[in-house]
Parts: sequence; structure tokens; C-alpha cells
Amino acid sequence: MDYIDRALAAVKEKNRYEPEFLQTVTEVLGSLRRVVEQHPEYEKAKLLERITEPERVISFRVPWVDDKGEYQINRGYRVQFSSSIGPYKGGLRFHPSVDRSILKFLGFEQIFKNSLTGLPIGGAKGGADFDPKGKSDDEVMRFCQSFMNELYRHIGPDCDVPAGDIGVGSREVGYLYGQYKRLTRQYCGVLTGKGTTYGGSLIRTEATGYGLVYLTHEILSHRGKSLEGKRVVISGSGNVAIYAAKKAQELGAVVVTMSDSNGYVYDKDGIDVPAVQQIKEVHRGRIKEYVAGHPSAEYHEGCKGVWSVPCDIALPCATQNEIDLESAQSLLKNGCWMVSEGANMPSTLEAVAAFQKAGILFAPSKAANAGGVAISALEMSQNSLRLSWSAEEVDQRLKEIMAHIYESMSAAAAEYGDSPEDFVTGANAAGFLKVAEAMMAQGLV
Repeated sequence: MDYIDRALAAVKEKNRYEPEFLQTVTEVLGSLRRVVEQHPEYEKAKLLERITEPERVISFRVPWVDDKGEYQINRGYRVQFSSSIGPYKGGLRFHPSVDRSILKFLGFEQIFKNSLTGLPIGGAKGGADFDPKGKSDDEVMRFCQSFMNELYRHIGPDCDVPAGDIGVGSREVGYLYGQYKRLTRQYCGVLTGKGTTYGGSLIRTEATGYGLVYLTHEILSHRGKSLEGKRVVISGSGNVAIYAAKKAQELGAVVVTMSDSNGYVYDKDGIDVPAVQQIKEVHRGRIKEYVAGHPSAEYHEGCKGVWSVPCDIALPCATQNEIDLESAQSLLKNGCWMVSEGANMPSTLEAVAAFQKAGILFAPSKAANAGGVAISALEMSQNSLRLSWSAEEVDQRLKEIMAHIYESMSAAAAEYGDSPEDFVTGANAAGFLKVAEAMMAQGLV
């Protein structure tokens, strides 16, 4: 049993009840064999054991009062995974599914995603098992204030800078920031994704979706291809999906699907993205409402069916593990030849193996959806400088960062992967090596 296998066995024994976390650790460590073989000093320093153990896991009670005057209790978390290359950075997720395993999975992924951006930010994740759907603005505000009453003790602009994620948009970030400011009497860049009137960055809302398409474009252009005329299937209808669809259409693609947790819409003429924005962002409605004003569109119950729609390129932008082996096989059967992950690890290990065996282009999430955290880091820079950059300047920086990610991932794939297009190994190796070098330089911390 080599070092990778021993380290994996130890992680599985210690975290046996955390399946999502074990999934990402298995995927990352399994792709690092050639890296570790070239660096025997990592085993002596127990580097894998250290990098798979969070530096800190904070769990706390979040009491709040609903509009009926009834007490409610939720559980809040912050997983501060790695600060080797910079302050902890990662989103807050408010969703009933949130637990320790999911946040450790997301935090571990965040380490390498943040490293790939080339910016000095560490990895973290947090959130609560609170569901903002169906709650009034006052209820969401009271919850966010109670959540921040504990979280503020553990974050700061040079320590830990949270952002939004599923269930945490501009409304929630505003309430969270207001409470942090009230408690600390500090006006600083402690949260990103803020409104542009109080320190937020332009392009932040669009960044993950835009970055996903920029990386997809980068991969295609290096192979003499483009998005022009390609049929694209997208899952989700939040910020990532909406702005991925918008940018893909700008580059000539035909986006034919979007979805939510109830089902998906298929529009053979191409999705009307402004209509989806109106439904989801203004009315907070369901995707099925789209068909009322679009005669060419069909609504189908069950979001899994979105992967049965014939396409050239799939952009999963909804949630983790949304593409299982059956869905992957359906995509391949229906002509899909490229998958770029917009959500955090939306493909199961079995699905990824199927894509790799088929030899299609596959861009893993830690590279493909890094645009959001990249612009979050740029927001931190703007806050520190007391400056605000133009949308054009931020967008240009985003393009450059995604091009850098492609170059790093591609070079590492050629050196450590099974092929020059083994971007899973490439992304993992490129992200890991930077963090590993920093950990070795800083000693036993």
C-alpha cells in the first residue's frame, strides 16, 4: 500500500459518516500519485494527512423568531480548511441539506480552486441548514443577524472572508454585512458579493457563469473549435446558470435547457434568458412559468431528465452530484462531447470516470467555476485599496484569470495526467502543488 492509499484509508476511517467529503478526497488524492512519487518529502511531513484535516471547524446554534412570533433553531457552521496561501475564502450556503460533510467537501474543493486562480486566498466554506425559500424578508433578516452574532467572532478581512453561495444572495449578504458592521464598528471587506453601493465589485454576480464559459471557450479555441452554433444544455436557473447561458449565447451557442429543483424547460429555439431572469430574480418563481410565454418551449417534471436532451456541450450549474452514471451515459448516448462543471462537483466519481473513458472534453469544477471566487478576491483588493474598478476592467481580469487557470491545468495534465486532456489530474495537481509548497515552507502548522 503506497502513501496515497494509506492516507486515503486513514481519511475514510476517521470520516466514515461523511460521504460527500470522502468523495472529493478520493477524487483529489487519487489523481496525485505521480505528484507524490516525485516528492517523497511530502510523506515524511505527513502532508496529505494535514491537508485533509480542516484547520478549524466551528459549529453553533442559530436561534431566531419567525413572523408568527415562534422560536426557531438552526445549526450554523464555518469550516476553515486551509490558510496556507492566504486568508480563508469561501461561500456561505443556506439550505436544508447543509451539514458537516457537505461543508467539508466544499471547503476541501475550495482550497484547490482558490489556488488555481493564482490569487492569495485559502479555502473555507460555511452555512446553515436554514431554507430562505418561502421566508419573508424580515425572517431572513432576523436569521442572518442571529447567524452573524456568532460568526463575526471568527472572520475578518485578513482572517476569513465569506461570500454567498446557494441560498445566500445579495439580500442575505446585505443583512449579514450590516450585522457584522453593527457588532464590530468596522467598515471593511469582510464579506464579498456586497452591493456595489457599499463596497461590492461589478461583475461579481455574473462572474461564476461568465468564468465557466470563458474557460470552456479557452479549451475549445486551443483545439480549433468555438461555441458558435453548438447546442448547450444547462441545469439550474440561479446566477451561475443564468449568466453562463447569457455569455454562451453571446458567443454564438444555442442554449436549449434550464432547470430548477422541480423540473426543466426545453426550448428548441433557444432559451430566452431575460425571461428566466424575470421569473427567478424578480418574482422568485419556478422555471415551469417559462412555458406560458414561449410556445416553442416544453416543461418536464423532474430535473434529472435535462441530461437526456441531445446536445454538444453540457454545463451542469445546479448542485453537487446532479450527474450520476446513468445521466452521464445518457449525455454520451445523445451526442455530448464536452462537459464543463459550473456547480461544485456536480458529477459523481462514476460519471467522471464514464466521461474520461469516452474521451470527451471534461473541465472539472475546481477549474471551471473558479470565476466567482476570483472576482471575490478582486473585490477584497478593491476594498483594501478603497477603489472601485470598472466592469470592463474586472471582466478583462476575469478573462485573464480563466486563461491562466487553463494554462496551469493544461501544463499539469501534460506532466502528471494520463493524457494532455486529463484536466481532472491537471487541475488537482496544479492547485495542490502551490498549497503543498506553502505548507512545507511554513513548517508544522
